[in-house]
Amino acid sequence: MSTLSTPSFLASGQCLICDRVNQADAVVCCACGAPMTLINEAIEQQREPRIITILGESNVGKTVYLGFLLDMLSKRAGGLEAIPKGAYSVNLQQAVIAYMSARQFPPKTPLEVDHWKWAYYQVRRQRELDEEWFDLLLPDMAGEALAEEIETPQTYRAITGLLSKSMGALLLIDAAVAASGSPHPDYFALKLMSYVDKAFAIGRGARAKNPIAVVLCKADYCPECFDNPRVFAQTNLNRLWNLCDSRFQNVEFFAASTVGALGFATSDNGQVIPMPLHAAPRGIMEPFEWILGRIQAD
Repeated sequence: MSTLSTPSFLASGQCLICDRVNQADAVVCCACGAPMTLINEAIEQQREPRIITILGESNVGKTVYLGFLLDMLSKRAGGLEAIPKGAYSVNLQQAVIAYMSARQFPPKTPLEVDHWKWAYYQVRRQRELDEEWFDLLLPDMAGEALAEEIETPQTYRAITGLLSKSMGALLLIDAAVAASGSPHPDYFALKLMSYVDKAFAIGRGARAKNPIAVVLCKADYCPECFDNPRVFAQTNLNRLWNLCDSRFQNVEFFAASTVGALGFATSDNGQVIPMPLHAAPRGIMEPFEWILGRIQAD
């Protein structure tokens, strides 16, 4: 039986995220904790996957957004055709849809990298059947882990490696909190984009070229986001807006929401728990399609 050769961008046992060489029987990378199954998928496809990293603080809705995005891709939304590589790539969307159908939000993503969910997909535009498939890697990272990495770089080598190899990024921001007048989302986004600037920088004084879609999440709380996301960001996230204008060459702003109606319940210990009464995804595909178009154009 013939075996596939290892692609030139990988050495034997080399982690796809941080480049550490591991033992042949390793399940996760000994340095960053990323699953070694990613390497097997890359070897099988004989090409390096394009990585789009989804960023945002805890409770902004990264898991729900990514789950709906992957589920819509599986349904050929937006004229895109997507095929999961490996059963593990379906776990995230399956979990999100199951929780939302049961009127619950999915639990927080664990801090441990080996417990994150990773999605490896092949994607192409359905209307262009002669177009070549390309591989896409979408990780669901913990917001708390990202916050720790921003404050103390190199704490999570998986995050460092992901950004260094990412061709684009989706930055999720809580528009509802920003619209209430709180400066917190603006400050966190400012810190985060400063960190991204360092990862994407191509030289002193040069503006990063990697496409970055800033997604104003929970826009159902502030419908004006949908009318003009750029104006909303310039008004309510002015610090972030100014940094993007100065340091990033390819940034666009979008509004998105996933919940059509929200209810509240009280747990046995008296804690108030939000409950999604029904899902109504809006603006999920547009940021992804925008990034995809710019990656393909490069």
